[in-house]
Amino acid sequence: MLKKRVVIALLFNKGVLYRTRNFVPNNIYTHNFIDTWSVDEIVMLDISREDENKQEFEDFLTVVRKISKNCFVPLSVGGRVANIEDAEKYLKNGADKIVINSNAFVSPGLITEIAQKYGSQCVVVSIDVKKLDNKYVVFINDGKTNTGVNLLEWAQKAEQYGAGEIFLNSIDKDGMLDGYNLEMIKISSCKINIPLVVCGGAGSWQHFVDAFNCGADAACTTNIFHFTESSIKSAKQYLKNKKVEVRE
Repeated sequence: MLKKRVVIALLFNKGVLYRTRNFVPNNIYTHNFIDTWSVDEIVMLDISREDENKQEFEDFLTVVRKISKNCFVPLSVGGRVANIEDAEKYLKNGADKIVINSNAFVSPGLITEIAQKYGSQCVVVSIDVKKLDNKYVVFINDGKTNTGVNLLEWAQKAEQYGAGEIFLNSIDKDGMLDGYNLEMIKISSCKINIPLVVCGGAGSWQHFVDAFNCGADAACTTNIFHFTESSIKSAKQYLKNKKVEVRE
């Protein structure tokens, strides 16, 4: 049985680290707090809204390079990946995995193209979801566009196209600190055969336990570490005390 992973996501808007609430950037932070010795993975996402601004992209690449030089854990990077050339830029600048969201949905062949060249383990498909009329619906374009497609339908397709991992975001829970959407995790974990990383809602270490008990392979947060002096090491100790098998 694979051990559970503790993941931290860093969201960058115009090269500056932010946190979000319901997918809206609302605060600036420094990234000097990262404890890369005890976290299992780091996810870096460029959430800048102006997609054609090349300088913003270069600023983000600079941050990726800086963090990757001192990072001793897998680094997943995403944002603005429209083709395999974009993916290659991230990989050449320190990324271990590529995270793709809207462009994967619009052009799913991109998943296959990256997977065939670099391996499925390199491709993480990020899925943003809202609950509407008791259904979990996929949203793209920074959570602005309702695709009308059911979460499970798209997650299973992404797996078929070659995704090695699903990064599942709850828009409703984002930044709320009241726990992950456990129902969504249970439904998803039963229907896909690749690792499931969940994000959106973590406000305590117990929320990690709840997510793992519902089938998540990894629990990710963008916010909890900004509001507590507790380190990732203390989180792992808490998980061990709750009989959750985590990495050292």
